[in-house]
Amino acid sequence: MKRFIEGADRGQASLLPASLEDYVGEDNSVRVIDAFIDELDLGGLGFSGVVPEATGRPGYHPATLLKLYLYGYLNRIQSSRRLERESQRNIELMWLVGRLMPDFKTIADFRRDNGSAIQAACAQFIVLCRELNLFTRALIAIGGSKFKGVNNRDKNFTVHKVKKRIEQVEASIVRYLTALERADRQDNEVAEAKTEQITEKIEGLRRQMRAFKAMEQEVEAAPDKQVSLTDADARSMATSGKGTGTVGYNVQLAVDASHHLIVAHEVSNAGSDRAQLTPMGHKAREAIGCPEVTVLADKGYYNRDEVVACEGTGIVPLIPKTHAFDNTGHGRFTTTDFAYDAEHDRYTCPAGKHLTKGKVRSDRRQATDIYRNLTACPTCPLKPRCTPERHKRVKRMPGEELLEQMQARLEHMPNAMAIRRETVEHPFATLKAWTGTTPFLMKRLKNVRTEMAMSVLAYNLKRMINIFGTKRLISAITS
Repeated sequence: MKRFIEGADRGQASLLPASLEDYVGEDNSVRVIDAFIDELDLGGLGFSGVVPEATGRPGYHPATLLKLYLYGYLNRIQSSRRLERESQRNIELMWLVGRLMPDFKTIADFRRDNGSAIQAACAQFIVLCRELNLFTRALIAIGGSKFKGVNNRDKNFTVHKVKKRIEQVEASIVRYLTALERADRQDNEVAEAKTEQITEKIEGLRRQMRAFKAMEQEVEAAPDKQVSLTDADARSMATSGKGTGTVGYNVQLAVDASHHLIVAHEVSNAGSDRAQLTPMGHKAREAIGCPEVTVLADKGYYNRDEVVACEGTGIVPLIPKTHAFDNTGHGRFTTTDFAYDAEHDRYTCPAGKHLTKGKVRSDRRQATDIYRNLTACPTCPLKPRCTPERHKRVKRMPGEELLEQMQARLEHMPNAMAIRRETVEHPFATLKAWTGTTPFLMKRLKNVRTEMAMSVLAYNLKRMINIFGTKRLISAITS
């Protein structure tokens, strides 16, 4: 018979070591959590309960509950009930919180009541990273991703969804009415039972119809034409997959390209990224403390007004240009085929002819300039590939020179989008892997922001441990 390593006898009496310190190694991540939170000015950050009440039952110190939550998010334990169980059996947590075992309601109330303070603690960790001179490159990648909320898709209503469901109910009513007519023509006990059953179904569908009609009016009255029943702030958002979507929130991250630390983040219920360039750029620049930062973003952030608004603010955007209308599907030239000459203020077409600025009408309200060549276009041999109209017109809007400068910077940095992808996509994948199928456990936007702040703090803490190691990081925190 083969020999095996045998476990201890469960009935054998034994003595545990006298100290919990013997169970927690010197390189354990809980020591970093303990050191970081002990160095925080919790009262200055806005945590409630730092000064105990003179009367009543003593409460838990906010440092204890913050340590509990940070440990939970670092180890994929976001639920307050699971944290309650872990505090009773997890030796690392026993060491971290001194064998305290708060109940789940106390744990959950702490996260709910200290949202802004938890977000401030997350920002304080970035201050620590800045003091360690980690942000010297001033190159930031930003990105957005949709995170599912607690609101089910069936509990979210838009104008299109309500219309579709009303049509489905109407079709079902017609189908059951037809079945009811067939049952009425039969004269037996089975037909009577079937008639009663169909009548009940029709009455149920009519109740649904009345509910959907009422919801239709509510959706029309909503500012954004959308209503969510479970989480009022969650919104239906399109995702990259065709015909797919999620009901949740849009999470924005600004990630340092050198160490892949999340320097700034934001949670909104806006489904598009086009208005996020300027606010995320400002957040990132203030977080790393640099007078000027280069911001890499994908085509989803391309917005003329946003790029123009970055001028003179210390934000240098690098975003691939998108075209609202592309003639290549018809075999025609696009606007990029026309080269602009800033010195002479004119465009050169693929045929080598010059398009000059037309006269500005006194009654024209738009600031867009129009360039054309009235003499060369009608007889140009390339006209079939250029325009079906009599003359080709190229529009130049205000701030076009800033967009051209941005494209020139992109040409000098051909690997910009590869750097953006490998910088910002990894944190998103990590956060979603940690949170699982239910990224957010709380309702409403302000609470969701608190959850994301905890996730970002846990991610940055894990990154710093990987960069410095446990002992060096604790030394940096406490020095």
